[in-house]
Amino acid sequence: MVQAGKRRRTIVVGTRQSALALTQTGQVIGELTRLAGKLGIEADFEIRKIVTKGDRILDVTLSKVGGKGLFVKEIEQALLDGDIDLAVHSMKDMPYELPEGLVNGAVPKRVDPRDCLVSRDGLGLTELPQGARVGTSSLRRASQLLAARPDLKLESVRGNIDTRIRKLESEGFDAVVLAAAGLYRMGWEAKISAYIPPDVCVPAVGQGALGVECRADDAEVRRLLERYEDPDTALAVRAERSFLGALNGGCQIPIGAYATIAGPSDEPGGRPLLEMTGIVGTPDGKVLLKETRRGSDPERLGKETADALKERGADRILAEVGG
Repeated sequence: MVQAGKRRRTIVVGTRQSALALTQTGQVIGELTRLAGKLGIEADFEIRKIVTKGDRILDVTLSKVGGKGLFVKEIEQALLDGDIDLAVHSMKDMPYELPEGLVNGAVPKRVDPRDCLVSRDGLGLTELPQGARVGTSSLRRASQLLAARPDLKLESVRGNIDTRIRKLESEGFDAVVLAAAGLYRMGWEAKISAYIPPDVCVPAVGQGALGVECRADDAEVRRLLERYEDPDTALAVRAERSFLGALNGGCQIPIGAYATIAGPSDEPGGRPLLEMTGIVGTPDGKVLLKETRRGSDPERLGKETADALKERGADRILAEVGG
């Protein structure tokens, strides 16, 4: 959306309208403004709020809403229509396949990827009382928490993070489970009662990372976003998303994956070594399959980890739960 007759460009940034989405979009715009100055790109940024299907339907769990891209589809359509030039997403909301004509232009440095508890009495997972009521709308979290604590009473809680924290008191929960990254981005990390280690609750694919999506043919914006990308985060997220793609997973299946840089490359100038853990489970936590692998090719690592889980029965869980 270049304004005719002017060198200076207005770059319109699409986002959901929650406080978290607007906060993280503002943070992205701050960094892109700084980088644009370094690159000699004269641009102003404007935020466009967009309501998605996932924002409109709040009275049922995500797994029952169905479909992929619940929080991104309308935003992607605005990109394709030329109404916006960039879209800032929480990476864990992005489906594996992007619409033709769109690319993920940048994955900036990841914030803490762990899940955490915000509890009424400041208690951690092992300290919660027998039969504690815990709020979460995520099948991935439910599966792993029940595997660790089968006594917990897990109940659905939807809404923005401030809404879910309020429901902790108003609906009598002992705790709610949230992504630590969202609380950090809002400056609310003091509300965290305890972190849940990734070996207990493997995060969602891309959790803690952002994806900045744009049109494939927008050379100026792509040049800007290339400078914004964090290479280590991008590699790890590529491995996790490859795992997601190999399992064809969405909100209806308990799936998680978390990759980290495990060491330097085996070859001069090559990609660093990645370590990734992937899980597939049943919603009741009675079956939880977990696989950890290493490799330097992120796409291959994701696929091999998924294939190993399929050999152990993940394909059967996917067919039963997904069907």
